[in-house]
This record gives sequence, structure tokens and C-alpha cells, in this order.
Amino acid sequence: MTGPEPRAHETIDSALRRVDLAAGPADLFGPLPEDGRVPSAATAAYRRLARRLHPDTAPAEHRVAAARGFIRLTDSWRRYRDAVHGGPGLNDLVLTTEERTYHVDRGRPLAEGDIADLRAARYRDGDRWRDAVLKLPRAPRDNDLLRAEATALRRVRERGERRYRAFAPPLIGTLRHRDPTTRVERHGNLLGRLSGFHDLAEVRRAYPDGIDARDAAWMWRRLLVAIGNAHRAGVVHGAVVPEHVLIHPEKHGLVLVDWCYSVTFDATRRAPHVPAMVPRREETYPPEVADRRPALPAIDVYMATKCVEFVTAGRLPRRLSALARGCSLPAPRRRPSDAFALLGELDDALERSFGPRRFRPFHMPTP
Repeated sequence: MTGPEPRAHETIDSALRRVDLAAGPADLFGPLPEDGRVPSAATAAYRRLARRLHPDTAPAEHRVAAARGFIRLTDSWRRYRDAVHGGPGLNDLVLTTEERTYHVDRGRPLAEGDIADLRAARYRDGDRWRDAVLKLPRAPRDNDLLRAEATALRRVRERGERRYRAFAPPLIGTLRHRDPTTRVERHGNLLGRLSGFHDLAEVRRAYPDGIDARDAAWMWRRLLVAIGNAHRAGVVHGAVVPEHVLIHPEKHGLVLVDWCYSVTFDATRRAPHVPAMVPRREETYPPEVADRRPALPAIDVYMATKCVEFVTAGRLPRRLSALARGCSLPAPRRRPSDAFALLGELDDALERSFGPRRFRPFHMPTP
């Protein structure tokens, strides 16, 4: 009469060991499929373990341990199914803030900037998973730059015009991550993930002789709107270099990224100096940045102009070339500082150079 009972206990013990020793859901249910459907073998494995560990069917002396194992099992099963259906990966780093829990891909970074790495992240918004990017500095000494970016993006969103919000990346949240081994704390920003964009350095590599000035026209116009909206919000970007200007070829979209070097200015239009220059892009900066003079909107006007000259290889028609020269004068007080007023001058020069404005498709070459 007592023969079957020990075998039942052994079955529960075996199931507990499997759950306790599993490094992750894949150890219990198998590798993730590629077709987005939960494999029948994974479902069968879950059901076998659930039958053995369900506290309602476990012997009294094993009920507490079975309940603990069952909770771990169901959590692993939820994570597995989420991953199959496009949610976070099974080996993601999980970071929790007061607002959200973020699942960060531990693999190769999406991009490696001059001070920070950008990693794919996901977070739950209601019943949907949304994509994001975690920007985390490689060195804690750059935490202040990440904080400056968060401050700038909030200010542009709150004080800029709603219709121009798409010209800056959305700030989803901020966090502080303390390395469990070194105890070093780094400050990170969670940003909206962009798709289909290319920076102007990529564009120039694709077009070594420079793009047509008629293609650069919409990029120049949108870049002026991006910096002009920031200036009206009281922010100088301070690092308008080709790698930070992203364009969407098909949609003619533009986003100005990497606001880590930004500074704010008050009603007297004075501000701290730009904290640093992007390595290998020193030629894009006006003289006052190297001199560590107060940051003014004319800095961004100068740098935006240099980006246009860069992506066109300087091949601008006479009127546009004259406008570019006026925007890149060494003395900041002689340069335009109102980007929206400059946009009007640009539109006039474009119409005189190319006639009435019309849509011109732009494509990046297929690799």
C-alpha cells in the first residue's frame, strides 16, 4: 500500500530539482522557435512539470516546496511565451525603475557612440511590448552628460512646439544602474527606438562625391526646424555633427540625436560653454566652442551649415553657397542666430536656385 507514495515523492523532488537548477526558461522548455509559435513540446514539458508541482495535488509534506517550485515554473513559462511572441529575450538584463521595468539585450550594442553604448531594450506598455534604446555611458565620469541630455529632451518637449516633437528622440525614462561587482553607478537614458534612419556620415559614404543640393534642401530645412525649436525652448544642442543628424530617406524625416553636449540658456541668452567636442569632428565646430565661450544658438547654426556642406561635398549653387558662408562666419555675433528666420532666407534662396518647391525622392543605395 505504501509502494506508489515514494515514487510520487521522487517525482516531485525531481521536478523541483529541474526547476531550481534551470539557468533560464530554455532549460525547461527548449530553445526559442523562429516561427513565433510556442512549440507543442514546450507546452507538454510545462504541463508535465505543472502536474507534478501543483500544490493542490502535492502530498502534504511536500506542499510548501511544491508551491514554491510551481511559482518559479509559471514565471518561467510566462517569460518563455513572452519571448516567443516578441517580448523580451530570455537572457535580457532586467532593470527596474519607479515607473517601469526594462528588459535590455545583453548582446552586441546597437551602436557605440563616443561616450556611451546604445542597447536594444523593451518595456511593457499596458498589454503591449514597446521597443526602446538604453543609452548608458561607458565611464561614470560621463554621468553628467547623460543627465544633461535628459534635461534638454524634457525641456524641448515641454517648451518646444508640439508639431516639432518628431525632430528630437522621445525620452521614455531615466535610470541609475549600479554594477553588482564594482558597485560603480552609471546614469542612463531610455529613448524611443528609431527605424529606417541613416546618419549623414552614412549618407556621405554612400555618395562619396556628395548628394545633389536639391536633395540636401529638405535635410537643411528640417535641421533648421530642429535646432530652431530647441532654441525657442532654451536649449543649444552643441554637437550638430553628421553622426548626430539622422534622416529617413523615403519619408524625408529628420531626427537630431545625442543631446549629451547640450546646454541651456536664460532670458539674457547666456549659457555655460559647450562641455566637450565630439572626437574627430573638431572642424565642424565654430571657434567659440574651443575657446569655451558661452553657448549661443549661433553655434548650432554654424554646425548645421557645416553638416550640409559635408553631405553635399560643398557642391552648392551660388545663392546657397553665399548663405552657407554667412552662416559660418568666425564671429558668432555676425552669424544668424534665429534658425526660423534663416529658414525663410533658405526657402527664398532655394526657390531662386531651383524654382518652386516640389517633392524629390531620395534613396540610399542598396548595400
